[in-house]
Amino acid sequence: MSHIVRRLLLIGLCVMFVAAGCSDKESPVVHLYGDTMGTTYNIKYVAQEDLTDEGLQKKVDKRLAEINKLMSTYDTTSELSRFNQYRYTDSFAVSDETLVVVEEAIRLGKLSQGVLDVTVGPLVNLWGFGPTKRPEKIPSDADIEEVRDYVGLDKLSVTDNGLQKSHPMVYVDLSTIAKGYGVDQIAEMLERYNIENYLIEIGGEMRVKGHRGNGDEWLIAIEKPVTTERAVQKVVSIGENAIATSGDYRNYYEDDGVRYSHLIDPRTGRPLRHNLVSVTVVHPSSMTADGLATAFNVMGWESAKSIAREQNLAVFLIRKTDDGFEEFASSEFENIVDVHN
Repeated sequence: MSHIVRRLLLIGLCVMFVAAGCSDKESPVVHLYGDTMGTTYNIKYVAQEDLTDEGLQKKVDKRLAEINKLMSTYDTTSELSRFNQYRYTDSFAVSDETLVVVEEAIRLGKLSQGVLDVTVGPLVNLWGFGPTKRPEKIPSDADIEEVRDYVGLDKLSVTDNGLQKSHPMVYVDLSTIAKGYGVDQIAEMLERYNIENYLIEIGGEMRVKGHRGNGDEWLIAIEKPVTTERAVQKVVSIGENAIATSGDYRNYYEDDGVRYSHLIDPRTGRPLRHNLVSVTVVHPSSMTADGLATAFNVMGWESAKSIAREQNLAVFLIRKTDDGFEEFASSEFENIVDVHN
């Protein structure tokens, strides 16, 4: 996501952080990679004799390009960009795919008590964390309130054939959830080709199934939330699920000694000031994990714990304390995730 730092490190294929070498008795693993959605993708799967890698790569690139053409905010001709440019409040026709993603974003927004808000982009830009540069001065209360007039999930609705805004300036950014949707779509594609052992990653959003060529589960490292180094907090295997991590420990700026996080709370219109620094969510859907990780990071430690328990969600939290870091793992996280360190 453009506004959220996401750090999940694949460690399943004889790469850094694996102490022992991989087994000599492995099935060959194919690695496909490329650019998409303003970031990169990586796909690893156990090779099949009846499937050409080149043919699959072309299909993957085509599918991701289709999704990007629907939901990109950087492509001014995309379906979503055309909706954002539309300065009327009647229904605007969009594809079924865009509707699916928006409906899930709205559902997660309600579940998270409004903190996952796909209309928050203008506030992100106001504070200098969007495509525009850092502001020359910190926004005033008046600046914030002016933008908040057209920010809020209550100003966006789904109609029978499209989307509708109640204010002509409403701007929708699906970057908190669209990469996860892309991961899910590529997983469906692989399974149509009877590929049952794979890892798919787009911009840090990840989904896995089966094994990594030697019969072992895919291993994933959750990064330690520090700015001074790249280190591992946990090494986990997640079964047949997706995993997403959201943190605010790299993307920020300081002004007159005050640290401004890139995470904007739509309820206040201001950057977060709490001590929750990293959230990891494991879920069958990468799209849902993607959105929830952002939502929990914005809402803070206590609210995230409460909703994770109420909704029986697999969530792992890290907050900064005076003595270092404190962890919380929900009961569902402990049920479905194996920790290897």
